[in-house]
Amino acid sequence: MKKEKYSLENILINLKIDALNEMQLAAIDANKKDEDIILLSATGSGKTLAFLLPILENIDAENKNTQALIVVPSRELATQIEQVFKTMGTGNKITSTYGGHKREIEENNLIQPPAIIVGTPGRLGDHIRRGNITVDSIATLVLDEFDKSLELGFLEEMKFIIQSLKNVQKKILTSATDAVEIPDFIVLKNAQRINFLTPGEEAERLAVKSVLSDDKDKSETLFKLLCYLGNRSTIVFCNHREAVERTSNLLSEKGIYNEFYHGGMEQQERDSALSKFRNGTTNILITTDLASRGLDIANIRYIIHYHLPLSEDAFTHRNGRTARMEASGTAILILNGEEKLPSYIDEKVEQIMLPEETILPEKPKWATLFIAAGKKDKVNKVDIVGFLTNKGELKKDDIGLIEVKDFFSFVAIRKSKMNHTLHVIKDQKIKNKKVKMEVAK
Repeated sequence: MKKEKYSLENILINLKIDALNEMQLAAIDANKKDEDIILLSATGSGKTLAFLLPILENIDAENKNTQALIVVPSRELATQIEQVFKTMGTGNKITSTYGGHKREIEENNLIQPPAIIVGTPGRLGDHIRRGNITVDSIATLVLDEFDKSLELGFLEEMKFIIQSLKNVQKKILTSATDAVEIPDFIVLKNAQRINFLTPGEEAERLAVKSVLSDDKDKSETLFKLLCYLGNRSTIVFCNHREAVERTSNLLSEKGIYNEFYHGGMEQQERDSALSKFRNGTTNILITTDLASRGLDIANIRYIIHYHLPLSEDAFTHRNGRTARMEASGTAILILNGEEKLPSYIDEKVEQIMLPEETILPEKPKWATLFIAAGKKDKVNKVDIVGFLTNKGELKKDDIGLIEVKDFFSFVAIRKSKMNHTLHVIKDQKIKNKKVKMEVAK
């Protein structure tokens, strides 16, 4: 059957991209051959578009069943890919599925099969077992950040999903590392490797530094370091959830505003923390390695390794949050007296000498408003801006980044205007509906 060709020019305009990069062009070219693809490229280099465009090339407009499945290691990556595809404006339907919200909502979205489904292994496996996904029509399978899915213990679910898809013609695997062995059950067909990993190039943009902690407990050193760095966008990596919350609380007690983020939080809590970090309500995010991949957060200046990463791979992915594309960044390792630089860091590492005097970083000028209405309530960004300028008595300059989720939204508002805004909107309706509006927790 005749395939509907997409307009690359329109897609690039919608995504506000001038042109495809070399890696994306190579992926599109490789897709034209009857081979599977292994795409290796750095975090932030544009791999999402590098597999979405080949998927589009293979979609048959006459086929009303699901034709492509994208498996990802995290909910955040699933929703990010869904958003990119929707922004492309192709007219094809995409749905994301992941744990942390009601399966029934996803089941409703799957009644009329979307052309593309993106989801985490556990939830995808659940839908396949329940017969909610038309597996026989799926011709393209993407395993995005496949090494991370294996690392997170999804091996059995991934095996089940792959063995359930009997008619796959093309497999595309992506990763930001070349270190992981591909399991036999993936069964690749004459796989073509597209390797755009360029460690030397990345190292030029990324400076690696260290700071010594006099105590085994590094919290005081972290506090002084954050005071020294000022209010630049910073991610602090810890190895365990408990350490994340403890470190966050200690910093808060000392007057440093921050948010924490880990896999044990409810989805709304995770969305809230990331939204506050993205929109400037806080410049400091304390997190586990969950945040080392797949999160779309621009302009991160510093990566702090509060705990040493457990492997070179983890070190690489943490650092991949900064020095992205043409930007530069700095990774800082905090070492106590018993710790040494990991053996895989062979370059000369500058040691930061912290001043005795500490000056608290300037407090952020933004706060985040939570609105208990979202896409499923037919609320969009234009509605929110209109509501806040009319009913909230705000100027457009007082409104920052807006993120609209399915059932709730987050809006950055100039902190000095928040109390007045809350006061004047407390009895107002948005889209003729009265919903809870409060400072995001």
